Amino acid sequence: MKSLFTSILRWKLKKLAQFMVLRYRPGIVGVTGSAGKTSTKLAIAAVLGPSRRTRFSRGNLNSELGLPLAIIGDFTDDEINLVSHGTPPGTKRFRKAFFWIKVIMTGVFNLIRRKKDYPEILVLEYGADKPGDLRKLIEIARPNIAIITAIGDIPVHVEFFSGPEDVAREKAKLIEQLPSAGFAVLNYDDDAVLELKDRTRAHVITFGFQKGAELRLVNFENRIENGKAAGVSFKMEYGGSSIPVKIDDVFGKVQAYAAGAAAAVGLIFGINMVKIAEALKAYRPAPGRMTLFPGVKGTMVIDSSYNASPLAMHAALDTLRDLPGKRKVAVLGDMRELGEYMMEAHERVGRIASQFVNVLVTVGPAGKLIAEAAKKHGLPKRNIQSFDTADEAVDAVEGIIKKGDLILVKGSHSMELDKVAEAIRAV
Repeated sequence: MKSLFTSILRWKLKKLAQFMVLRYRPGIVGVTGSAGKTSTKLAIAAVLGPSRRTRFSRGNLNSELGLPLAIIGDFTDDEINLVSHGTPPGTKRFRKAFFWIKVIMTGVFNLIRRKKDYPEILVLEYGADKPGDLRKLIEIARPNIAIITAIGDIPVHVEFFSGPEDVAREKAKLIEQLPSAGFAVLNYDDDAVLELKDRTRAHVITFGFQKGAELRLVNFENRIENGKAAGVSFKMEYGGSSIPVKIDDVFGKVQAYAAGAAAAVGLIFGINMVKIAEALKAYRPAPGRMTLFPGVKGTMVIDSSYNASPLAMHAALDTLRDLPGKRKVAVLGDMRELGEYMMEAHERVGRIASQFVNVLVTVGPAGKLIAEAAKKHGLPKRNIQSFDTADEAVDAVEGIIKKGDLILVKGSHSMELDKVAEAIRAV
């Protein structure tokens, strides 16, 4: 019965969203990739928002149920959270049902009576957990501009594909459908992404740190002011021009990549570099995605507990290494849905962590592979602890940390490491 209800709801939402796109004809910016989708979406919204009526898909809804929501209406975060990934089944059942009724009624009403302030631009996130997912989403809303953020050599969800190349082919569908007048914005530094550039007839704009990127990011640094992490700064070079960018309270190169992709989209819409740099000051990542906050006992916490792929895990560890802290503490959980690449990916994380991490706490069965690899490569056994669940790890982490520590918390969403991050957040 539940499956039937979901199928009917999915069909209704799809049709409503399709009719809304036909009626209002918004520009559609689509974002996909194995890491950095949400951050890039928010950075694009920050760049376009000051000059265009822009709406972006909220929360973590990038599926057949979630994508239509941003097209149909501007719903509140509390409403979106009712149906977001990770909400326990049966929770707030009547509120969920009422919300879906509200969504359908809003869509019908906005089709019958034209909404004067409907967005000019929709910034939508396209998820692909398994083969065929992107085709279904493209049927709902076909982008004019498509961004592929990153794929990496071991992409997330690779377990459900024949291999990394199959993941790349799935992501490529978003740029393959672009019209010749459209734009594909590609990460120049990611070989798997760059290899897709010939799979589109649209104009291609590349961004990245490496020489050869059309929009190049240079002189990156995690800013330290008065001994504390303050944000990131870098320069963007494009068409012979260079402009400095400074964004407070965000950290790691992943944020520069998000800003670079957003800047490329801004240029497509005719926004000059100075205005783009100014608009990026308002960009902030979503909770649990490399956010920094004070922890108990005079510590600082990098909360990246929302999700984890090998690419994102390596980037998070790079940030932990670069930011100041008397000790570097890593609380790392399983990276899920990696299939046959699971052992290799977790052992690589352990090797990286052993090079600079002072204390390592792992959570989950695959986390033990991280611990073993770190011990094998020189991190003392006494500085490593492993637990099966986040609940078990909470008390241990609270006891381990000391004043001046910088703590990274990262793992796949299902590992619930947000419990650890919240437990050590300073009130």
